[in-house]
Amino acid sequence: MDTATHDLQTLFAQLGLDNSDADIEEFIHQHAGTLSDSMHLHQAPFWSESQAKFLAESVREDADWAEVVDSLSALLRH
Repeated sequence: MDTATHDLQTLFAQLGLDNSDADIEEFIHQHAGTLSDSMHLHQAPFWSESQAKFLAESVREDADWAEVVDSLSALLRH
């Protein structure tokens, strides 16, 4: 049984990004508004190929990460 926490900090770490609260806020500030309404999060131009693949698979497979990936998507759209 996977008991790992799946929150924004762990998602950013999983993606190989700096994951302090300040780093996450800066990332969201930097990239907010870059996603069109019809664009999936993994299609954003700022992801590496491996990051995009992880994000797409997380949602497609409704993995444990799906909820936090959806949260990040929502944060980037506002």
